[in-house]
Amino acid sequence: MLTFLSWAMIVVFMYVILTKKMTPFSSLVLVPLVFALIAKLIGVANEGSIGTWIMEGIGKTSNTGLMLLFAILFFAIMLDAGLFDPITAKMIQFAKGDPLKVLIATAVVAATVSLNGDGTTTTLICVSAFLPIYKKLNMKIMNLGVLIIMQNTIMNLLPWGGPTARAMAVLGVEADILSYLAPGMVLSILYVIFIVAPFMGRKERNRLGIVNMTDEEMAQLTVITDPEVQAIRRPEKWLFNVILTVGLVGWLIAGSFIEAIYQPPFVLFLVGTTIALLVNYPDLKDQGKRISENAGDAVSVVILVFAAGVFMGLFQGSGMADAMAQSFITIVPEALGGFWGLVVALISVPGTFFISNDGFYFGILPPLAEVGYTYGFTNMQLALASLMGQAFHLLSPLVAFIYLLLRLLDLDMGEWQKESAKWLVGVFIIFVGTALALGYIPLYIPQ
Repeated sequence: MLTFLSWAMIVVFMYVILTKKMTPFSSLVLVPLVFALIAKLIGVANEGSIGTWIMEGIGKTSNTGLMLLFAILFFAIMLDAGLFDPITAKMIQFAKGDPLKVLIATAVVAATVSLNGDGTTTTLICVSAFLPIYKKLNMKIMNLGVLIIMQNTIMNLLPWGGPTARAMAVLGVEADILSYLAPGMVLSILYVIFIVAPFMGRKERNRLGIVNMTDEEMAQLTVITDPEVQAIRRPEKWLFNVILTVGLVGWLIAGSFIEAIYQPPFVLFLVGTTIALLVNYPDLKDQGKRISENAGDAVSVVILVFAAGVFMGLFQGSGMADAMAQSFITIVPEALGGFWGLVVALISVPGTFFISNDGFYFGILPPLAEVGYTYGFTNMQLALASLMGQAFHLLSPLVAFIYLLLRLLDLDMGEWQKESAKWLVGVFIIFVGTALALGYIPLYIPQ
């Protein structure tokens, strides 16, 4: 009966998510609560109370939630202060009228702006900066759309990005997951900048040649015309903001390897956010306005993490997780057990494309992980494996901001998906190949 309830719960959860009958937040709390209560009432649940299970689950996700809250606020403040503006301007000056340089500059700026983990922000900044150049030089707009989505796909794996935060919450891993993701991410970014963009650029250069643009024409491309945006920029604080950002992220990564300097990630971003506010916006009213205007993005992510804690607490505390894992083992051929990390990585491709991140990580990953434990795989290995399919996730029609990207660039979704996918295969191979080569995901565990 407990096995039946566990599968029924996942089916109901997936149904309400995919049909949008309930929000992810509501479904993460109410669906497992109803099934846990049923298991309690008919006497098949483990010993313990509903409240205790929930608190245990939230306890496992609280550090992730706190880290995300301050990480999102920190990068939002850096964006407001204009941290990325000089980088964009320098790249435009570097590109001038050479299509090859324009494409390389696009890749660099898209990767840099994606540091805050938000696809909408990346789209708006990159399209505003580069679309006029592409049009002026008669370049293929499709290339712009492909490079933006590729770099955002890679940077979306940062711990404060959506999918990684969900994997962390579900499997209880800390922000040191970044140290395992970083090699594949760095290689993928270099692949886009030094292979994909130059390949596109050489084709465009052969087709169009090189057009000389005056300094005045280039300057016009970077002028901020919105007075409200201009008012919150802090160009005089740019160097300080660079040092603060690089130092914070560097400390976060280094702390994963050097125990003596390790600090909880939420502490680093808490202190970083406070310093960023005090230095860039010393006036109390300005500080309050920056927090209130950026809090919505942070809260919408953080409440999902705590709701995931409720889901996992009830799923595991009631015994449904164990029951489902045992049933899964009887279904999956034993010969595949030792390759479970690779199996999860392959499942994550269609899983994160056809199902929302909420549906996959909160609905599909828990039973996959329970099976993985029985074959000897760890939380970190399974979390990494589940993120491999993110190479294609942002091409999914379920991703909201891509419609903004397609509308601004006037691109056909099907053609854009096809063109992007052929390059993103390389990103997927780099992700998986790097994780396997470095031993972060075992290719095979003898059974």
